[in-house]
Amino acid sequence: MTMRILVTGITGQLGYDVMREIKKRNAESTSENIEAIGATRAEMPLDKPEKLRGFIKTVRPDVIIHCAAYTAVDRAEDEPELCETINARATGEIAKAAHEIGAKLVYISTDYVFPGDGERFYEVDDVTSPKNVYGKSKLYGERAVREALSKHFIVRISWVFGVNGKNFILTMMNLSKTHESLTVVDDQIGSPTYTRDLAPLLLDMAETEKYGTYHATNEGVCSWYELAKEVFRVSGANVAVTPVPSTEYKTRAVRPHNSRLSKRSLDDAGFRRLPDWHDAVRRYLDELSACGEIQR
Repeated sequence: MTMRILVTGITGQLGYDVMREIKKRNAESTSENIEAIGATRAEMPLDKPEKLRGFIKTVRPDVIIHCAAYTAVDRAEDEPELCETINARATGEIAKAAHEIGAKLVYISTDYVFPGDGERFYEVDDVTSPKNVYGKSKLYGERAVREALSKHFIVRISWVFGVNGKNFILTMMNLSKTHESLTVVDDQIGSPTYTRDLAPLLLDMAETEKYGTYHATNEGVCSWYELAKEVFRVSGANVAVTPVPSTEYKTRAVRPHNSRLSKRSLDDAGFRRLPDWHDAVRRYLDELSACGEIQR
């Protein structure tokens, strides 16, 4: 039996790894097969939501894994309409099309839908109150999905890193080439998410009917400072890292101080949690080294 899966954002970190995981599963399978359709920006221009439903109805996938998004968090403060168009209106059109053809939808959301206060782990049904334009747009996207169809998986992630794009870890490694010391924020706490670990979970979800909202990051929590320290320890880069509060590192958009996400929803549904973030960082650096992105 062949399952048709439409993946958006294939030039980004997560979309790239979802496509790679599909290829891996097809190579290992002797019976079931997945037909992957990677949508380009030309085919699915998210800044033109009115053009999306026609393409989806033509392709008629069984599952849509919607990885594409407007993710320039600081720039979004100056482009709120574009950010909302891509993350909310376009998502709504995709969700409506999924409902019309009977497809499942996997929508990738963010820890930024929460206010980021306190120290406890956020549950999936906790009150949302985003502090920046990006977070609001992703929350509106969540609401559009819930309103349009019941066959949905909303998966909130945070601190994403993968081989096919820019991220904090790669930035730290690049800075290590020219800096002997760095200052990094230590009062924002969350969990990194390795897209190579997340992609299999998304496909596992798509094979079920366990619809709902989930939190999916690598296990354990850290600050950006602690993450940077671990990156340099594992890579062997000789860089001194000094912790600083967020007040000393001004950004256009307000960042949450608490991005701890509870994985109880994964446990309740019988899905496997992602590996510990320390292990994910080690494997990611190995992957970067293997593909020539960094030298160790």
